[in-house]
Amino acid sequence: MTDEEIAVKLTVLEQETKSAKHRLDDLEVQNQAIQDLALSVKELTINMTRMMEEQEKQGKDIDALKAEPAKRWKDSTKAIFNAVLGAIGTAIGGGLLYVIARSIIK
Repeated sequence: MTDEEIAVKLTVLEQETKSAKHRLDDLEVQNQAIQDLALSVKELTINMTRMMEEQEKQGKDIDALKAEPAKRWKDSTKAIFNAVLGAIGTAIGGGLLYVIARSIIK
């Protein structure tokens, strides 16, 4: 092998080395972009999980708020019913006492 052939081969190897270095540099940039994207996806997943938990909590709160008027109405009707029954019971009891008192006085 002559000096000229060696020089040509060295030149070719230098060009290939430069080309490979440029490709490695590009790959490093791409690799960093992929890592950044993976971290962003991880953060997004964490945030979405928190958001879903918050939505579930808000859904339960909304259900409780929706049920409140119905509960109040039920409690009110129960109170009115008990008051009416109490009034009827009092009237019957008072009437019985009146009848008993009248029968004792005679």
